[in-house]
Amino acid sequence: MAVLTGISMLITRKLCPDVPPNRWRTMLEVIVQGIQSQIEEISRRPSRNLLYFVGTLFLFIATSNLMLVMPGFDPPTASLSTTAALAFSVLIAVPLFGMTSRGVGGYLKTYMQPSVIMLPFNIISEFSRGISLAIRLYGNIMSGAVIAAILLSVAPFFFPVVMDVLGLLTGLIQAYIFAILATVYISSATADPSTSKTEKKTQ
Repeated sequence: MAVLTGISMLITRKLCPDVPPNRWRTMLEVIVQGIQSQIEEISRRPSRNLLYFVGTLFLFIATSNLMLVMPGFDPPTASLSTTAALAFSVLIAVPLFGMTSRGVGGYLKTYMQPSVIMLPFNIISEFSRGISLAIRLYGNIMSGAVIAAILLSVAPFFFPVVMDVLGLLTGLIQAYIFAILATVYISSATADPSTSKTEKKTQ
């Protein structure tokens, strides 16, 4: 994260309307706008606050996974402790965004929908989301690193190149899936119930 922050500060140090953007600033703006459009497409409303959280998650996971191609470097996302920490941050962010959008009482009532009997099941569902996020990301990245190590010992000149290409693709896909799922969980916590009912009636 320190590297990403440093690069962003370096690119935007001369941020001024009078100064034309260089290619690095243009590339950074394209990435940020791409993430924002994906978030707005899923949540179906302006969500600049989500951009800061989900965008940070995506860039950190994608950068970590892409560094898999560096010889001797183990991506942080191949460790269960890292993926668990990322999933825990999503678990914390979901109620925070929900309480900010609906209020504390309004958000807590969602745990008792459609009836009070569902309270323990909704709580278990909330924690199972975090566990699935951590296990999915850890399992995919760790298995890719293990397979690459095995193939490296079998054919050290051919398979590593193929596995590196597949690793880049898998790493980006996993970062995208993690960010999308986090957006879906937060959007469901912040969705306006009256709007949802109206949409269902119109359907």
